[in-house]
Amino acid sequence: MVNSPYNPVLLYVTDPMCAWCYGFTHVIRRLRALWHGRLTVEVIAGGLNPYAREPISREQKERLAVSWHRVQERTSLPFNYSLFLQEDFVYDTEPACRALHVVRRLRPALTLEILRALHSAFYADGLNLADPQVLAHVVRPFGIQENLFYTLFEAEEIIDATEKEFEFVEMLGVKNLPSVYMEGGMGPELLVSGFCQLDELEGRLLQHLEMV
Repeated sequence: MVNSPYNPVLLYVTDPMCAWCYGFTHVIRRLRALWHGRLTVEVIAGGLNPYAREPISREQKERLAVSWHRVQERTSLPFNYSLFLQEDFVYDTEPACRALHVVRRLRPALTLEILRALHSAFYADGLNLADPQVLAHVVRPFGIQENLFYTLFEAEEIIDATEKEFEFVEMLGVKNLPSVYMEGGMGPELLVSGFCQLDELEGRLLQHLEMV
């Protein structure tokens, strides 16, 4: 492993309702474990499909089902397709991203673990993360009381911060979720765009550190 003069900070741009992120969060967690104490991972809410208001169409469901199946084949993770049976399902990812902001405020050290739990709730359990009650239920085992969660979730400060983070991600020029950036002297530098396995991610990180 390369001896770096500093502990790298990785920006993990993701969304709790992004299928490829569901697979990639496991990769990020394994990298952090391998590099324990040697790097920091900051979770950034990318906003896959925020502020949606209309139920997804049959055609959209079919496209999503194909995408989910590809992720399932690549990662062997469980998927629950029952949400596609709901006629009124609105694929709005803003509430789940906003929940990440609440989590970062209350349990910053557990953000990545709670993101994993949100992924599992949506993809494996078929729960609708656009529902604040579902979000409160998912984060409760991590020591976040429902009343406190709801208070922060509805706070203008958190709502504004979520929107500003979407703008930050757009300013970065993120093309795919997931994406990983490394903080550098000239600002965030792209390491990975889209899903990859652990060996590729770690290889990109080592290569980048060699150039520092």
